[in-house]
Amino acid sequence: MSTVDVRPLEGVGAEIHGVDIAAGLSNTQFDAIHKAFCDHGLIFFRDQTITENDHIELAQKFGNIDINRFFAAHPDYPEIAMVSKDVDQKDNIGGGWHTDHSYDRDPAMGSILVARELPDSGGDTLFSSMYAAYDNLSDGFKQMLEGLNAVHSATHIFGSGPVGYAAQTDAGGSAGADAKDDGRIGNASLADTMPDVIHPVIITHPLSGKKALYVNPAFTVRFEGWTEDESRPLMQQLFAECARPEYTHRFAWKPGSIAFWDNRATWHWAMNDYQGQRRVMHRITVEGCPLS
Repeated sequence: MSTVDVRPLEGVGAEIHGVDIAAGLSNTQFDAIHKAFCDHGLIFFRDQTITENDHIELAQKFGNIDINRFFAAHPDYPEIAMVSKDVDQKDNIGGGWHTDHSYDRDPAMGSILVARELPDSGGDTLFSSMYAAYDNLSDGFKQMLEGLNAVHSATHIFGSGPVGYAAQTDAGGSAGADAKDDGRIGNASLADTMPDVIHPVIITHPLSGKKALYVNPAFTVRFEGWTEDESRPLMQQLFAECARPEYTHRFAWKPGSIAFWDNRATWHWAMNDYQGQRRVMHRITVEGCPLS
């Protein structure tokens, strides 16, 4: 088998070359891929031809699969969540800065997204590094944030309330206003009953040992012990810092592309610039652990 070639990208992430996932990964190849994922928090593969079973097997190498509770599932593979937008649908899923599953007590480790059907143009995904966002804060600001926890919630996004999945993120974009009506998003009754959870604003990453900011515009609603109004100015400041262009990479999808991001180390934003075209992606999420 060929040697794994890890090519760091500007802003955040790395591309992995020299592997054929469908052909199987040797222990040496997997170790190199795992190290790249730990180091960068975001890795991409190009020119892969994998089946749904290959997708599942790849995810299981990294941990247990977290079955999505809100997205429509693949009809034959419940482990795979469908992230799709059809020609007559206006809003996409994930159209604003966010990180997946921060509303869970044990947030998901990562998500592996495989391109299945792509528009002729558009549909890129933006990623941002929460390591860089933390590293570039002043020492005094870091010290102040060390004592803060934040409240994360799924109810206002996935619940049955009037805002629901149409919630606009503070960093711009829409989470997907029509996705609940057309069946791409469901299980609002579960979201209505899910308790909010609390995570540190600054985490020590469980894989890399590096510190990262852990707030996001979609699911972080306030600081622990603060009101939403009191929280908003500082939250907005942190969101703006996390979205600085120098921390980001814009990934252009092509047939055979795969992205694997660490939800504890990155944000992402699916661009909604391909109206009238179909885009279908398969996503598997890997379980995580408590954060501290």
